[in-house]
Amino acid sequence: MTPPRADRPTLATTPMTLSMARQPILNAQGQVVAHELFDRSASAHTFTAASDAALLFNLLTDATPEEFSGQPTLFINCTHATLAAGHLDLVDAEHVVLEVGPLPVGQDTPQDIDTFWHSLVAVHARGFKLAFNHTVLSPAYAPWLGLASFIKLDLASLEPAKHASLVQQAQQNPSAQLVAEKIETAAQFERAKQLGFALFQGYWFAQPVLIKGQTLRPAQAAILQLIHLVRQEASTSEIEEVLKHDPTLSFNLLRFINSAGFGLRCEITSFKHAVMILGLKKLFRWAALLLTSARIDGCAPAVSQAAVVRGRLMELLAAHLLPPEECDNAFVVGIFSMLDAMLGMAMKDALGTMPLPQTVTDALLHQCGVLAPFLSLTLACESADDAAFAQHATALQLTGDQVNLAHLQALVWAQNMTL
Repeated sequence: MTPPRADRPTLATTPMTLSMARQPILNAQGQVVAHELFDRSASAHTFTAASDAALLFNLLTDATPEEFSGQPTLFINCTHATLAAGHLDLVDAEHVVLEVGPLPVGQDTPQDIDTFWHSLVAVHARGFKLAFNHTVLSPAYAPWLGLASFIKLDLASLEPAKHASLVQQAQQNPSAQLVAEKIETAAQFERAKQLGFALFQGYWFAQPVLIKGQTLRPAQAAILQLIHLVRQEASTSEIEEVLKHDPTLSFNLLRFINSAGFGLRCEITSFKHAVMILGLKKLFRWAALLLTSARIDGCAPAVSQAAVVRGRLMELLAAHLLPPEECDNAFVVGIFSMLDAMLGMAMKDALGTMPLPQTVTDALLHQCGVLAPFLSLTLACESADDAAFAQHATALQLTGDQVNLAHLQALVWAQNMTL
């Protein structure tokens, strides 16, 4: 992991008290355009602690402006009492949306709403975008509505009969994009699009699309053949022969290897050059990454990025405890943890299409072995199960700061990859 610079806050090494979870926000094409980050620890309700402010600072300053251009926006839940806290001075407002809820019951008088409106105006003037839930559409919160860049509607908790009218009301503020929350199925996604939502949040994209009799697409078959040859330590000429028959595969592999995410100091101009410079073990890892771009029809593009985030997160977590070779295998486990969704078949059948290291197969099929605990923790980073997250992190003796920083670094690395 990147050591902290002298000019940035030093991360705490106290026992885990805070833990971060993420949920992607997608556009109508199923592409990730933002991530919501939130503190999922049982004793806290906001992402405002000093250690997490330092993590955000690390995230936004590890990359140069050129590298960070195009990064997904980060939605951060923020309480009213902490909007003026110093941690906001550490982050680049261009890439942060502050998600603010309504005032607590009993503190939501017209005078209180007006007083806090001035605080929101000040934060907005500093360049931060603001997101509100459906309560901002009520008459009492009318002053806040003009500051909204995003309005989020939780379709699971709101009465279905009110969905259309709320959307119509929100669309009267053309400067705000509508975000549909709790989208769990493709049908809900389609309905939300018909209602007029521009952005979507939920787990619908990650569900495997299992199709009876599903066959591999040509691009997928070629990549799996490449993985097979690499795992069998075939000669360079044998591997090149596969690529000669699939120019698209050759182009994509070279594009991936030369992308910013790999950080190579020289440009790789041919596959033979790649083998000479990188070696077969790294090519196996990158072929696994390449498989994320060969999606089946009906599989959302967000699946690719989710798989890449998992792979990089597992690699970073494993680096604390395992040797480099197993860290490479951890990367592959994270990538292949969504192989059923990417290939449209059961995990057992998907893994049967290629030879894999035993530790990879053990983790993915049997939830055992040296890599299984890292996969469990990686999956817990996406879930709402706080107890499971704490259990898996504690089992690996990883602190909240270590997991959170790895999580944030994985998000940046995945975005820098050209998929």
